[in-house]
Amino acid sequence: MKHDVKDLSLAPAGRLKIEWAGQLMPVLRLIKQRFEKEKPLRGLTIGACLHVTSETANLMLTLQSGGAKLALCASNPLSTQDEVAASLVADYNIPVFAKRGEDNNTYYQHIRSVLAFRPRVTMDDGADLVTSLHKLKTIWEFYGSSEETTTGVIRLRAMERDGALKLPVMAVNDSKTKYLFDNRYGTGQSTIDGILRATNILLAGKNFVVIGYGWCGRGIATRAKGMGSNVIVCEVDSVRALEALMDGFRVMKLSEAAEIGEILVTSN
Repeated sequence: MKHDVKDLSLAPAGRLKIEWAGQLMPVLRLIKQRFEKEKPLRGLTIGACLHVTSETANLMLTLQSGGAKLALCASNPLSTQDEVAASLVADYNIPVFAKRGEDNNTYYQHIRSVLAFRPRVTMDDGADLVTSLHKLKTIWEFYGSSEETTTGVIRLRAMERDGALKLPVMAVNDSKTKYLFDNRYGTGQSTIDGILRATNILLAGKNFVVIGYGWCGRGIATRAKGMGSNVIVCEVDSVRALEALMDGFRVMKLSEAAEIGEILVTSN
């Protein structure tokens, strides 16, 4: 089976992570149990460009249980869990092309490796898989794609306006369960977690500037406030700026906040 991961000997540790995450994903587990019986995806090839983590692994296993053939690459090399990638290959026979910290050339080579499976459906996180598909000389019979992120949806809508988008795309980011919960709570927590891992600083008492008060920005601001930060919001939309003020945050122009901010985060 074709694959490109860091080290297959990491698979045992990856399997433990996948099983642990699966215990905390009860809805996906129920879908998987139904898919095992009904096989609604039998014969369908799906190409995915997503964060290669233990959570994504459980999504892949659910699709596999539905009968789908899969190929997976990383949408963000910095989030790739090498042990999870190894386990998907070694334990679950899923072709994975992902290495933590891979360079730009390897990143796009991995995307091409997924497209070489000629998937009928793609799952994207940032629109790189779909845009790479459009650069091919021919597009085979294709059902459609999904796009998870705000950034990716913006790119694809620009392609649509220009008449360049050749296939239907489901904007997952427009789903209420995506932006109300994943963007607000998931991104809010993971952003704070990333800052703490990278800096090991105490957030309490710090001037924490959130630039953009969309659903991600709201989640980040709320969690920073919960950890004792003095949160300042910068927002060009007057209604959102008013919301931030009514939510208890200071609202400033970016030029003012940048002078006093100790941590600055851009969001949407």
